[in-house]
Amino acid sequence: MSISRNLGYSLMTTMALATFGSCSQSKQLSYPAAPSDGTVDTIFGMTVPDNYRPLENDTAAETLKWVEAENAVTNAYLSKIPFRSKINSRLTELNNYMKRGLTYRENDGMFYFYENDGLQNQSILYRKPTLDSTEREVFLDPNKLSDDGTVALTGVFQSKDGKYTAYTISRSGSDWTEIYVMDTKTKELLPDHIKWAKFTGAAWDGDGFYYSAYPTPEAGKEFSNANQNHLVYYHKIGTPQSEDTVAFSDPAHPFHFHSADVAESQPTVFISVGGQGVGNELKVRKNGAWVTMAPTQEYSNGVIDVIDNKIYILTSYGAPKNRLMVADLANPSIENWKELVPEAEGVLTGAQFAGDKLFLTYEKDAANQIAIYSIDGKKEGDMKLPGYGSVGLYTERKYPEDIYYTFTSFTSPAAQYAYDIKTGESRMLFQPEVKGVNLDDYVTEQVFYTSADGTKVPMFLTYKKGLERNGKNPVYLYGYGGFNVSLTPGFSPNRLFLLENGVIYAQANLRGGSEYGEAWHEAGTKMNKLNVFNDFIGAAEYLIDEGWTSPNYLTIEGGSNGGLLVGATVNLRPDLFKVAIPRVGVMDMMRYHLFTIGWNWASDYGTSADSPEMAKYLFEYSPIHNIKNDGTPYPAILVTTADHDDRVVPAHSFKYAATLQASDTGDAPKLIRIDSKAGHGAGKPIAKVLEEYTDMYSFMFENLGIEPK
Repeated sequence: MSISRNLGYSLMTTMALATFGSCSQSKQLSYPAAPSDGTVDTIFGMTVPDNYRPLENDTAAETLKWVEAENAVTNAYLSKIPFRSKINSRLTELNNYMKRGLTYRENDGMFYFYENDGLQNQSILYRKPTLDSTEREVFLDPNKLSDDGTVALTGVFQSKDGKYTAYTISRSGSDWTEIYVMDTKTKELLPDHIKWAKFTGAAWDGDGFYYSAYPTPEAGKEFSNANQNHLVYYHKIGTPQSEDTVAFSDPAHPFHFHSADVAESQPTVFISVGGQGVGNELKVRKNGAWVTMAPTQEYSNGVIDVIDNKIYILTSYGAPKNRLMVADLANPSIENWKELVPEAEGVLTGAQFAGDKLFLTYEKDAANQIAIYSIDGKKEGDMKLPGYGSVGLYTERKYPEDIYYTFTSFTSPAAQYAYDIKTGESRMLFQPEVKGVNLDDYVTEQVFYTSADGTKVPMFLTYKKGLERNGKNPVYLYGYGGFNVSLTPGFSPNRLFLLENGVIYAQANLRGGSEYGEAWHEAGTKMNKLNVFNDFIGAAEYLIDEGWTSPNYLTIEGGSNGGLLVGATVNLRPDLFKVAIPRVGVMDMMRYHLFTIGWNWASDYGTSADSPEMAKYLFEYSPIHNIKNDGTPYPAILVTTADHDDRVVPAHSFKYAATLQASDTGDAPKLIRIDSKAGHGAGKPIAKVLEEYTDMYSFMFENLGIEPK
């Protein structure tokens, strides 16, 4: 991306202006000594070293001292990059445009939407009386919940009668949730306040709501100890949390998640049970008792609504790409479900009612399509969309005319439309504009490459028009590959910085995701996990073989499970990449299940306690345990984590960075960036996002030997 007023540089111009001598920090850095105790575990007879075990205690004085020293080294390195401040200025410019979320109509009849004027740390929730009204008022401004924007609004839930609104917040990026309640009409905050909730919303029923929470954690271990015994409570408005009643518990299965939902059209309470499978069990409350509908977590099951005593369910039961089924409320067990809409070629990812019409969202080759069906399962047509991208859709059964959607792609920021079901036409409600950028200068194409076992894998490439395949184009390769997460097209103003500077953005749809249904997901799990790393390596090899780039210009990045992807791939093929950025990654595959909700990932990874075969498989790719120490040159690596990450605890990144720095992997820098008052990523204020991307891109360009213009 350009960091001057001249935004139209071609790649050749950028390369001509590149300062290949800009890597003035190429000599090996001096890293602080990490606290170590020489721990060695024996797992099924295997010797498993864990030299930096003390770093798992993130509140210990020795760990805090090491964190401070590491940040000092990283900050000193980054501060010497001459174009760092200019990158920050340009990223700030690119993010400074109006953004608006999907409009939706609430139970009070008002129209709600989130909006950000460009650089506000958190988006503001507004409301207005009609869709086209120019009059609006602030309903909730999360920027006023903290001085630095580190308190995020994570959910808003209005009671069925519209009288009350519950909202959830997260502090400093933590998964821990607090719930507040306000009078919807007056916006007056009520005394009701729930603490230590987690993985929950507020499901209204009668004069209160259901929520999920864990027991109050031990002081000092709030962000690291394993979370067990997830309970569903019922809170009655006007009473203290201490009087909340337990609506559902299962002490025999302490590692299960439990969440309540209440159907909209015919209030019926459901419990979803997950955490130790690829899907979820489903229970319904009948006559004060919980009746099991789906008894296993082998399949995913989501209730769409209850209408005339019929339960509409989106499920993978008997359909790896999902289908729509109906259950009788009087006899709801799974063996009695009836198929309404069968499995199709695309993956069915969502279903919702607009009046008596069903809108089904499908994913085909990682892009969205929407089909319209009657309530009895007959297809009536398809929604005409603006192009090939990702769609966010709002409909409600009680508001059949209110059909709104957002559309975005790699080169289109999220625009909003109203859909007329009678004419099949869309009316634009909001079109964002990124000032000073002509998005028509860039193009996206989808390619399919062959992985190591012959599997065809899709990948999106976005780049500046006219770019030549000269083998010297910088490439930013991103992947995830796990937990049924599909990487669909989406817009990023930060990514524009790369595109402006002739960088190709490559997004690979690796196995482990949901792009082609459950079979695609399972092909990247447990003892198939190496498929994911081979798919990522295959993407890099394809880009090189097709003349797009070469190893000296290749950067890889991924977060969380994608951080594991980057760490494992670098160990397997350090020769393929120049720069690697593993963010908040799962790096210790032998112990990940012992922290916070790590046990929940066992359905994808397996654990070292499962069997000798599983332990051996994990050990042979665990990033921490497979770093070479024989002089093999590694790419420049920037590890990122945060002090309030209670999803993937920072100990993963701490131990990985310490091991990297103590190993003989060449002179390229191996740094760790440890953010404060931040978590796994959700709700991060824009100020912190800009700081992080500034550092990531500065590190990348510095180590590619390119000065961006």
